[in-house]
Amino acid sequence: MASEGRQANPVKHYVLVHGSCHGAWSWYKIVALLKSSGHKVTALDLAASGINPKQVGDLRSISEYFQPLRDFMESLPADERVVLVGHSLGGLAISQAMEKFPEKVSVAVFVTASMPGPTLNISTLNQESLRRQGPLLDSQFTYDNGPNNPPTTFTFGPLFSSLNVYQLSPTEDLALGTMLMRPLRLFSEEDMSKDLMLSKKYASVKRVFIISEEDKLAKKDFQLWMIEENPPDAVKEIKGSDHMVMMSQPKELWVHLQAIAEKYS
Repeated sequence: MASEGRQANPVKHYVLVHGSCHGAWSWYKIVALLKSSGHKVTALDLAASGINPKQVGDLRSISEYFQPLRDFMESLPADERVVLVGHSLGGLAISQAMEKFPEKVSVAVFVTASMPGPTLNISTLNQESLRRQGPLLDSQFTYDNGPNNPPTTFTFGPLFSSLNVYQLSPTEDLALGTMLMRPLRLFSEEDMSKDLMLSKKYASVKRVFIISEEDKLAKKDFQLWMIEENPPDAVKEIKGSDHMVMMSQPKELWVHLQAIAEKYS
């Protein structure tokens, strides 16, 4: 199958952006599958994520968190266009990249990802997400600015991860996740709104949303709400997948990513 894909498809360059508390490592199955089909793949660590050397306390804005993706996009040759893929919170990172580098993106793929837009601001998106959020169980917050101020970091707890993030993924991937996760810096709504002002530049980029049917973190009704509020060019759905689609249904995601890249190249 891989050799067939290599013959049929011209080489695409996929840029994979991870979600909250995760890193480039979370894409390891997709990286292997796409490379086996002959494609070029870049899986990035955002700041203070994965093996990025920054520490979570160093980050002062969400723009600093996204800096590695912006640096990468700036480094691309002027004539190269990539397939941007964002998972979960990575949807915000690729949204900023779409706004700043629309000419370098052939298509943006939101994999059960946060999907703001010119008509759906980050404040409304966050409020709706919080309204639908269930108990966070053993997940941890830190309060580096004191207990009377908003929390500064968040980390998924092992129990929460097993029940709501990785519940359909192999147990080995859950174990990997709990070993490699790093705290997520929490930013103010004001900061996020300032750095995620999206315009017709963002809107000029083709967008596809991939629904994860049994996602318990970003539930299907929330995914459908985002799609309704900020309609993409196409919607795909993967069944039998949890929030970690790339862990629970990697081959289905791989097939979708190749078909999307082919259609919008």
